[in-house]
Amino acid sequence: MKPLLYDTYCGGGGATRGYMNAGFRVIGVDIKAQPRYCGDEFIQMDALEFLERLAKGEFEQPAAIHASPPCQFYSRLRYLPWLRDKVYWRSIPPTREALQATGKPYIIENVEDAVWDMDTPAILCGGSIGLNIYRHRCFETWPFAILQPGHHPHKGIITPGRASLSKRRHGLNGWNGVAGHQAGVARHRKEMGIDWMTGAELAQAIPPAYTEFIGACLMAHILAGGRE
Repeated sequence: MKPLLYDTYCGGGGATRGYMNAGFRVIGVDIKAQPRYCGDEFIQMDALEFLERLAKGEFEQPAAIHASPPCQFYSRLRYLPWLRDKVYWRSIPPTREALQATGKPYIIENVEDAVWDMDTPAILCGGSIGLNIYRHRCFETWPFAILQPGHHPHKGIITPGRASLSKRRHGLNGWNGVAGHQAGVARHRKEMGIDWMTGAELAQAIPPAYTEFIGACLMAHILAGGRE
């Protein structure tokens, strides 16, 4: 039987698909309904409430738990003039505390600028694992470690010249497609390895290749009996 992994704050399931590819049975948890979720099962519930109840034994006990808490507090986009007065939730510390209370191996994922609030994270870039995108993400793992692949210099310019921030962020040499434009969404799906999400969901997702890479390290840890 495949080991069970819960993907909390799962969204449409970009991380889920990667763990499934690595050999896990995955149940997603999200406070919002996710009609296109790709995992084995889905639970609609607040992630912290779910983790609290999991620690009390109210759900099937997993081999591991993944968490992708909201990133707005950590994103550099919060300093844009129309966003800088908004207050965002510092989501990683309470999520880590809830994960640790379960006693299960865990992975926390967030944007690169969250590195200061994470415990010795590895940073993955799509270009380092064979993808044609540059989407840096931090991963804190416990109690297993991952070998961070070498980070090769970016060869492409996301968008040269005086492009808007939105276009620079989604340019074809960087994220491979402008969210909302159908041709861009199609290419974005191809480069991300995600064929079931909308453009808005893709903008929040991570490529499954990231968690397939991490899931292989986690699976080796589990098969070794939890030893490093």
